[in-house]
Amino acid sequence: MATTFENTLVIGISATALFDLSDADKLFREEVAKDPQNGVEIYKQHMLENEEKPLDEGVGFPLVKALLSLNSYQGKEQKTLVEVVVMSRNSPETGMRVLNAIRTHKLNITRSAFTAGESGADYLEAFEVDLFLTTNESDAQMVIDSGSCSSAVLSIPPTYRCEIPDGQVRIAFDGDAVIFDETSELVYKNKGMDAFHEHENIAQNTPMNEGPFAKFLIKLAKLQERLPMSVELSPVRIAIVTARNSPSEMRVIKTLRSWGVYVDEAFFLGGVEKSNILKAFRAHIFFDDQDVHLEHSSLVVPCGKVLYRTDSLLNKLKTTQNSQSKKTSKAET
Repeated sequence: MATTFENTLVIGISATALFDLSDADKLFREEVAKDPQNGVEIYKQHMLENEEKPLDEGVGFPLVKALLSLNSYQGKEQKTLVEVVVMSRNSPETGMRVLNAIRTHKLNITRSAFTAGESGADYLEAFEVDLFLTTNESDAQMVIDSGSCSSAVLSIPPTYRCEIPDGQVRIAFDGDAVIFDETSELVYKNKGMDAFHEHENIAQNTPMNEGPFAKFLIKLAKLQERLPMSVELSPVRIAIVTARNSPSEMRVIKTLRSWGVYVDEAFFLGGVEKSNILKAFRAHIFFDDQDVHLEHSSLVVPCGKVLYRTDSLLNKLKTTQNSQSKKTSKAET
């Protein structure tokens, strides 16, 4: 009988997000730009020569290690709580260094995909992945557009590394256009803050639609329920860190309640800098859609940028605003 992961949280992560492969990636890009065919051979030789050389942790490593540690709570009759699948654009031959690193770091990862230059995004549904973490923006965009699962682009490792107690998983989310859909954000973008607050206050008893990370959050909540302790004492701690404030905060809480999702902490900041809150929360990762927040937050915690769907109204608005900004800049010069 084929294994199914209906109740298992499945994380897909690129090899470059799990381990620090920056030097090898840089070599590949530089050499292939000079000469595609010869560049691939140079990269292949580099990977083979360094096959036994240990790889340092990548930006997604602490989160993966923490999630896998939750399997210690798994009962004998239970299905696995968390599965991790490593997705790599390496060939199986050049990917040996990644497989060796998994063993060196004692990560209980048994599933992997090596696609020899092709995107692993096409295989996420086959692996029943709930969340795909990558350093490749085009791969993340492909996943977001397909709607196959949640996906985020991981930023470079933060300069600040917080100490998180072993056995805990701490994940923080932005709200609009991340957990929730873009409808409310569009009201703010098009009509301003006053109209946004009025809209959210009137609709506070109407649950918001699911955004790109809603299904992952709901699956995370189901994982909490499978652990052998009350949700209040769960080692999985979830925080909402949003620029919303009163009177728009009520709709957030009521929407999560309607989804059956318990969050440990919620911060309604009203424009206050998010990075200070995230540093205090000590998140393994923070998911947000806006560069203005990620720029500062990525200095204190690992961050994942949530891209807009290519055909979304928010993306079209962003593209229009960027185009107008460039025209204004040229006119001024």
